[in-house]
Amino acid sequence: MRPVGLPEIPEQTAGVARAAFPKGSLAIRVRDRLAGVFTDEPFVGAFGVRGAPGVSPGVLSLVTVLQFTENLTDRQAAAMAVRAIDWKYALGMELTDTGFDASVLSRFRGRLTDNGMERVVFDRLLEHCKDAGLVAAGGRQRTDSTYVISAVRDLNRLELAGESVRAALEALAVAAPVWLAGQIDVTEFAERYGPRIDGWRMPSSQTKRDRLAQVFGQDALALCRAAWADDAPVWIREIEAVGLLRQVLVQTYTIRSDTRGRQVIRKRDAGDGVPPGQLRLASPYDADARWAAKGEDLFWLGYKAHLTETCGTLPEAEAECRAVPNLITDVHTTDATVPDVKATAPVQQSLAERGLKPAEHYLDSGYPSAGLITDALKQGIRMVTPVLIDRSAQARAAEGFDKNAFFIDWKNREVRCPAGRTSSHWNPVKQHGKDTIVITFSVLEGCR
Repeated sequence: MRPVGLPEIPEQTAGVARAAFPKGSLAIRVRDRLAGVFTDEPFVGAFGVRGAPGVSPGVLSLVTVLQFTENLTDRQAAAMAVRAIDWKYALGMELTDTGFDASVLSRFRGRLTDNGMERVVFDRLLEHCKDAGLVAAGGRQRTDSTYVISAVRDLNRLELAGESVRAALEALAVAAPVWLAGQIDVTEFAERYGPRIDGWRMPSSQTKRDRLAQVFGQDALALCRAAWADDAPVWIREIEAVGLLRQVLVQTYTIRSDTRGRQVIRKRDAGDGVPPGQLRLASPYDADARWAAKGEDLFWLGYKAHLTETCGTLPEAEAECRAVPNLITDVHTTDATVPDVKATAPVQQSLAERGLKPAEHYLDSGYPSAGLITDALKQGIRMVTPVLIDRSAQARAAEGFDKNAFFIDWKNREVRCPAGRTSSHWNPVKQHGKDTIVITFSVLEGCR
């Protein structure tokens, strides 16, 4: 890769684009205003110094952005670079340029993830917005999460058990075919695991399905015992599909001894327990995808993206009575099972490192612990969050005073009761494994 950045716009391309789009287009505006964001230099470490020249990563990153905004596949994006005049303008291409092969885009994304460069363009764009006065520290920002669906099939427990065996066999057939042939009956396993495991092709009888589940478990146990045998090559068990098969075996089956001392494998039932959601595998092809729920209506398999954006106006904009757009300042991707409140501290740290620490941080969902709120206050951040429903005895009985009747001064660690008296003690403690604050009032004569 030779770092040159976006090429100059050919005169003929510029003329045709201006004539075709007299009011401009998104691609034209991006090129005119944000060309400095899409440069090659930040990507130098991800490319070699020998071999045939590669396509400019600055150009490919711009194509990726335009591709996302128009919801295009790789093939469609590559075609747009050939036939769309405004895209040719944005990419600095001659009108006769035939573009690039669509496979370049997927390889480029793989190169970014392999080298930890997923945020390069985002961070450069954010820096550009800071220089333009569109984002700054000290304003209001809010964080909420959205679901990210994994690109794998939804599998029930029986399908997962069988497909995990199939995935391990496929990997071993490529990496160690001779070793595998010495461990299994190839003909029998090929017939059982040749086509993908699909619930539509499974027996309708529950008895037969239970029997099939036991067969899947026995096959998984046999493969795992062979892989972890003393005479097996060590690298066999380091194959990802084999390691995942072992995890699925543990989370789906139990192995016990019967009255004759024989080991019997059996599918787990409700009484045997299952791993917690953050550890439970859902697919042999995506080790990080997890099942999760958000609210009462949303249930998905995949990940969770925590998005932070500016809201309201900046202090400088308020003085000048001008509005500014809401801009995303941080994207924090986690497992689907990570509660929204658990991402708040990393988001605040990320914003502080980039000079964007907010004065007020709104959390649109989740109920933060007292410790998190206290830490935010120490950093000079005012946390604004949903209020956890009061389930105390007073609130349920509608007698006495519930939590809402007290005024809490988090900064000074004081609480004022409905009678106007201030608390005497503020004690952070642990109750049932959770951070809790116990507030104590002095007992006064005639006061109850």
